[in-house]
Amino acid sequence: MSDVSLVARFDALLADLDGVVYAGPHAIPGAVDALKQLSGLGIGLGYVTNNASRSPADVAAHLRELGAPAEDSQVVSSSQAAAELLASLLAPGSRVLITGSSALAREIELVGLVPVGSQDEEPVAVVQGFSPSIGWKDLAEAAYVVSAGALWVATNTDMSIPQARGIAPGNGSLVAAVAAATGQKPKVAGKPEAPLFHSAAKRLGAERPLVVGDRLDTDILGGNNAGFATVAVLTGVDTRESILAARSVERPDYIIENLAGLHRPYPDVTHDDGSYVCGRATARVANGAVGIIGGKDDLDSWRAACAAWWAATPDASAPQAPKLVWMDH
Repeated sequence: MSDVSLVARFDALLADLDGVVYAGPHAIPGAVDALKQLSGLGIGLGYVTNNASRSPADVAAHLRELGAPAEDSQVVSSSQAAAELLASLLAPGSRVLITGSSALAREIELVGLVPVGSQDEEPVAVVQGFSPSIGWKDLAEAAYVVSAGALWVATNTDMSIPQARGIAPGNGSLVAAVAAATGQKPKVAGKPEAPLFHSAAKRLGAERPLVVGDRLDTDILGGNNAGFATVAVLTGVDTRESILAARSVERPDYIIENLAGLHRPYPDVTHDDGSYVCGRATARVANGAVGIIGGKDDLDSWRAACAAWWAATPDASAPQAPKLVWMDH
């Protein structure tokens, strides 16, 4: 293990928000302090969010209220990415049905397109982003326009969203309703596609960014798609178990409990003759099971288990959860 902290190996951090920095309106314990420490280290900070219900300025204001460092320009949202995608595909002044928030409509205006609210206004495209106020009538309007052949762009397809009271349906669940009704699939602008991450890195002038997120299917897959290093935190959607079972394309380079782990040295995983060692833990795969010598509560046990299992299943196209056999030291 080197003495340098994990984040010091990189020139910028690209952080997800929901489940990483906050859950609902409240900051996750330790997250704000961890973000504040970055500027003293000369490490850039960008926030990359799939939540299209608020403007980047509103998101930045919320972060500042929580005590986190945040300029408006540090927030890169999937609604911005969706607007840029639509602007690249449509003539200036084209009408776009907004299935989402006023913040999403504003991003559409900023790229020279015209937001509208119903099929009667003859939109040539639909943009769909999360808003807590979306109801059946909004989804029906989107379905009518999509069925008529309009271009359909979704800001993101997160199936769920972490809230203070638990896990709630995300934009992907609402998009799925329109897809089920129309038999169509949208183009997706945000995570897990790479452009959102490349755009954030470009804003920061970063060449070696580290992407941190709580979701394998958006943050980690997106960071991997962008060719950046990725770290999964355990403060949101995914768990030790789901990370171990991850598809090859959704496997993070690092796993930490929370953002405070960015500022600690990261233990090396070494392997010899099929045994993978991390800290005081050892794991090896035999007969489709992972044998682990170490404590279930010790994250090093899981890091070793991931290294062993992933080496044994390098081409997993679907999640595969191994049987775990825990052995005492």
